Amino acid sequence: MRIPRLTAALATAACLAAFAVPAAGQPGGDSRVTVGSPATGFSQNKQNEPQVAVNWVQPNLVVAGANDNIDLELCNAGAPNTCPFTPGVGVTGVSFSTNGGQTWTQPTYTGLTARHCVGPAECVPQIGPIGTLPRYVEGGLASNGDPAMVWGPAPDGNGGFSWARQRLYFANLVSHVPGTDTFPGPVAIGVSRLDSDRFAAAIAGDNNAWHAPVLISRQSETTFSDKEEIWADNVESSPFFGRAYVCNVAFRSNGSGAEPLMVATSTDGGDTWRQRQITPATNNVQTGGRQGCTLRTDSSGVVYVFWAGTELPSRDSVILMSRSFNGGANWERGRVVARTVDVGLFDPNQGRLTFDGIAGARTSTFPSADIANGAPFGTARGGPQPPNTVVVTFPRGPTPSDAAPGPNETAPVVFSTNQGASFSTLVANAAAAGDRPNFPAVAISPDGGDVYVVYNAHLVPWQSTTATARPTQGVLRHIQVSTRAVTDLHRAAVGDVRGSSANGLISGFFGDYNYVVATNDRAVAVWNDVRNAAVCPAINAYRQALANGQAAVAPAPNTDCPGTFGNTDIFGGSFADPS
Repeated sequence: MRIPRLTAALATAACLAAFAVPAAGQPGGDSRVTVGSPATGFSQNKQNEPQVAVNWVQPNLVVAGANDNIDLELCNAGAPNTCPFTPGVGVTGVSFSTNGGQTWTQPTYTGLTARHCVGPAECVPQIGPIGTLPRYVEGGLASNGDPAMVWGPAPDGNGGFSWARQRLYFANLVSHVPGTDTFPGPVAIGVSRLDSDRFAAAIAGDNNAWHAPVLISRQSETTFSDKEEIWADNVESSPFFGRAYVCNVAFRSNGSGAEPLMVATSTDGGDTWRQRQITPATNNVQTGGRQGCTLRTDSSGVVYVFWAGTELPSRDSVILMSRSFNGGANWERGRVVARTVDVGLFDPNQGRLTFDGIAGARTSTFPSADIANGAPFGTARGGPQPPNTVVVTFPRGPTPSDAAPGPNETAPVVFSTNQGASFSTLVANAAAAGDRPNFPAVAISPDGGDVYVVYNAHLVPWQSTTATARPTQGVLRHIQVSTRAVTDLHRAAVGDVRGSSANGLISGFFGDYNYVVATNDRAVAVWNDVRNAAVCPAINAYRQALANGQAAVAPAPNTDCPGTFGNTDIFGGSFADPS
């Protein structure tokens, strides 16, 4: 069943088509989302951590975001074997689709850029073309990645909200431009906004198509705000229709101490926000911390927040949930909805877990959730009662290795049909046999009939040497809720994770997540992709030497590696409901 469109929205969409210059793509296939990214030149060719938002009443209008190094200096600027993040230069990329996520265009705005810094001179950023969010440098700010976005109704001018115009909320981390002191602490949460009647102008590169970013996190001098997610109540019949929410973890004492989960609420279209702490702030060997929040609303306006944490006294890794029944004013105590086992194995190069192997890409056990809430109208306009089915997925270990092969990790999907009072297993594993699912993300259609799960499928066990290949691909799977049958919808081209890189060069890098959104007739998915990234033997040797405890000097990627080393992209597509 297709989501109803508004007559005025259709007219607007017809006008927008003339502004898009998309990359090649087709229904059911995939295409590159980060089309502005160069193929060569690390780290300008590096993107990761994608997210996507589909307009609920104009589903042809889609926006994607990613961590995007397109505006940073090349490694050859200054010391050629260092690849820094250029201070003050933004890294929150944005791409647009006017055909439902089949093809994409990445606009060029104006801001603080280091694209011109190709070496050998040290980089001096200047005002020029950017492929990242605009209107940050004007406030002494830099967009700092971790993009999260959602479409909601826009304010109607009478104190309420209406689907006659739609508003995109785009959250990301925010840092300082050197020499400015706009907020306390190193990193805050900011929200940009774009209204649907300015969509064409945004595609055309008009900075002023966007509202100026709003800082929403409560900061101290030692607060590092991180791991944010955003949602807007998108059901017209909800008592809190149009209210927007952002969750994040506040790493206090610069990450060495407390880390409470915070939720900010806006009732006026994102102009102002009120932030509340909804969990304890402890993080120690007894209690553990909390990470990776996500949030959604059901058709009654109940807000659900999920995150990864530790249960006491068992010390199990668990997925927890808290709900608000009054529009974010108060929150219940968090409780366990699923148990998991951390994925990945310890990597001595980074002192953390990696998924593909030694000196590989970091991983996490963050949850992803969605609710069949009947968006965009719910029971308004004669719509049926939404099922409000809640679905949650997460990666579950343990991780097999080349030295100790075993069962692969899984991506369980648990669900609730009673507003989160209890959860049971929808499928024990949404991943296909032979896949090691990393960063799984879930979406359920508003009518509750279809569930989609996207992940990076690693195709060999964790590798103990950088000398062996680490093939991986993006995968989208479909679950028919009535039968619980799980099938492939798409398998992307295979690449080698060793071709990815953190800017510090000691390891690969995929980021922290993939993303998928479902309507009643299709899914739009985006994922990390390494099909175009070349493996660099000099980098492999350097990383292996570090892992062996040997002294080693980093190579110069722009001269010692193939040109496409580090060329990680975001790919995605629009995929019809197979049922």
